[in-house]
Amino acid sequence: MTDRAEREAIIQRFMDERGLKSTRQRHLILETFFDLDGHFSVEQLWAKVRAHNPRVSVATVYRTMKLLAESGLAHAQNFGDGQTRYEPAIGREHHDHLICTRCGAIIEFENDRIEQLQDAVAKKHGFKVSSHKMELYGLCRSCQKAGAGA
Repeated sequence: MTDRAEREAIIQRFMDERGLKSTRQRHLILETFFDLDGHFSVEQLWAKVRAHNPRVSVATVYRTMKLLAESGLAHAQNFGDGQTRYEPAIGREHHDHLICTRCGAIIEFENDRIEQLQDAVAKKHGFKVSSHKMELYGLCRSCQKAGAGA
């Protein structure tokens, strides 16, 4: 099954189980979200959706993103600034994040050695990991350069 077909089947099953309707607005929100790359707040997503249909309310986007997170199709993340951002959870490999505390840039990275070390630590302590996330906070290259010039 393709990523698109898989996510559509998952969200349809999820909505059917809860007696929710599949609306054009909800479909537009889903397609827009999965076409984006990166981490988006509801307000950022809403702006993209409104470019296609100005009648979609921010409340509809909030409800739809809540459904996506509950269904496991999106990850809701807060990177320390009080704003929830979403990223697709399906069709993507596990990754971790570097977050710039000055400009808010979010850099994704993967490191097999870090993953192996985490597994080793969990095993040493008899711990079975079900999920994890790593977020490192600091200054991105651009902010470091800007700070050095100040």
